[in-house]
Amino acid sequence: MKFTGRLISASVIACSAIGGSANAQDYPNKLVRFIVTYPAGGSSDVMARIIGHKLTEYWGQVVLVDSRPGADGSIGMEYAARQPADGYTFLLGNFGPVVAKPLLAKVSYDWQKDFAPVSRITNSANILVVPATLPVKNTRELIALAKRHPGELSYGTSGPGSMSHFAGEMFKRLAEVNMITVPYKGNALAITDVMGGQITTMFSDALPAMQAMKTGKLRALAVTSEKRWPFTPELPTLAEEGIKGFAAVNWWGILFPAGVPRTIIEKVNADLVKALATQDVKNKLAELGVEAVSSTPEQFGQFMASETARWGKLVKEANLRVEP
Repeated sequence: MKFTGRLISASVIACSAIGGSANAQDYPNKLVRFIVTYPAGGSSDVMARIIGHKLTEYWGQVVLVDSRPGADGSIGMEYAARQPADGYTFLLGNFGPVVAKPLLAKVSYDWQKDFAPVSRITNSANILVVPATLPVKNTRELIALAKRHPGELSYGTSGPGSMSHFAGEMFKRLAEVNMITVPYKGNALAITDVMGGQITTMFSDALPAMQAMKTGKLRALAVTSEKRWPFTPELPTLAEEGIKGFAAVNWWGILFPAGVPRTIIEKVNADLVKALATQDVKNKLAELGVEAVSSTPEQFGQFMASETARWGKLVKEANLRVEP
């Protein structure tokens, strides 16, 4: 009887393995949900729709963008982490809720335990902007002005834990200036106040900065990327302006809930890599001020780990906190 029991158990295991493999080969055979942690209509939402439309073409199954905004992206992250690990829900992860928010406040998720990396999909530099009326023509002059008036100049952020916030804190430390941090609920509100002169500067998301540059109401001084940004090649990097070691690039990538079969992760990764290499996807993403990139799941996981370590060091050194 014991031998029979073992034989039946082994048969069940073998059948389950075969069934799992078949399901992975047939994937997807129904609607797939694409969770976005920011409101509909924003850059992340549009980005997800561009990628989702291309995957729908490839798969013949609808990829439905599902916005779950709130708490600086944490609500969407928490929701995605609780979804079944069947491959029919994935998430557009971003620097803010994936790396920055857990460094600043207690959250109920951990990307290393609760998610499986699939691929990085986009990068975007932020742009250092000031009001057109401010008497500075470059970053060096802005730094000199800040040093002449310590604690008087201000910089806006699109919220605690945003790239604009972290870039501003890095700027303060590396340039050795004392500036007031002014948090906003979103990039649009902050950049409006830069144009109006209510705040001195900000490290704006690329798209709103490029749009505002055309109005003549603000002046762009530099980009936060390590190399010049392809969409604004005329702007120097912060490193070129004398702030050595400055690099702060926003990024987005695709994550599954932990436990999704490796075969499904590999299929989605391969299709993402193919989609991101197409010219139409590249062009549409460029209109958002972001650059199409791709990676293996392992490379994306290693990248997020390095980002967590790098920015965690800044959080500790600058004693950054999010007010309850």
